[in-house]
Amino acid sequence: MPITKTQSKGIVSWPQEERPRERLLSKGSQALTDAELVAILIRVGFKGKSAVELARDLLKQFGSLRAMVEAPVIALLDVKGMKGAKAAQLRAAMEIARRVSVPSRRGELVIKSTHAAADYLRERMRGLVDEQFRVLYLNRRKALVEDALIAQGAVDSVRPPLRSIVARALQVNASAIIAAHNHPSGVAEPSESDRLLTQDLIAACRPLGLKVLDHVIVGDETTFSFADSGLLDEFELLSLAPGSAPQPSRAQRAGK
Repeated sequence: MPITKTQSKGIVSWPQEERPRERLLSKGSQALTDAELVAILIRVGFKGKSAVELARDLLKQFGSLRAMVEAPVIALLDVKGMKGAKAAQLRAAMEIARRVSVPSRRGELVIKSTHAAADYLRERMRGLVDEQFRVLYLNRRKALVEDALIAQGAVDSVRPPLRSIVARALQVNASAIIAAHNHPSGVAEPSESDRLLTQDLIAACRPLGLKVLDHVIVGDETTFSFADSGLLDEFELLSLAPGSAPQPSRAQRAGK
């Protein structure tokens, strides 16, 4: 049911059956428009504009519901009427949705293919404002034993510590790992730095018998898999080539 109210009236002046919160309780969340759902999260508007009207302004400015909830906090705060609490409420709602999409009992999640890894990581990392580098630690059954955030920022400038990655694998008794990072630009293409990092990670893990199954780059709509592209096999061969740099001992790699 479209809602048409003048800007001078707040939601409290509307008939009860037209108020978003009451409509959700009586008809279910699926009956509400995007603007009405957002209005429930931000709770109130400001003088001369209701929460629903403010929600419409947000959707119009960002172009879509997804773009709005994935926007950085600073962009939300730039919208008139969006104080810190409202922006925080929207970001919290997005993070709850992201966490709900991730299996709560990770030991039951078995990742047996590059496709399964990409699906999991896409839900985990798509839309993040900052660049993150994560490592999935798997046991011999390919069950996920830990999903660890290793570094945050720009991977090109904040290099993920290889020693920490390997040390954590020893601590959780992992047999294999899948590295992953997102590109906030939305383009899932490997940079030269991404390639070098993948080579170094393979070289660091090989002496311990720790298998690097993939390095996944997550963009807005697509992912890039070093395994599917053939680059992972190429780097594996390079690490075995005669004359390759000698590798640190197990104790050195574990940081001991």
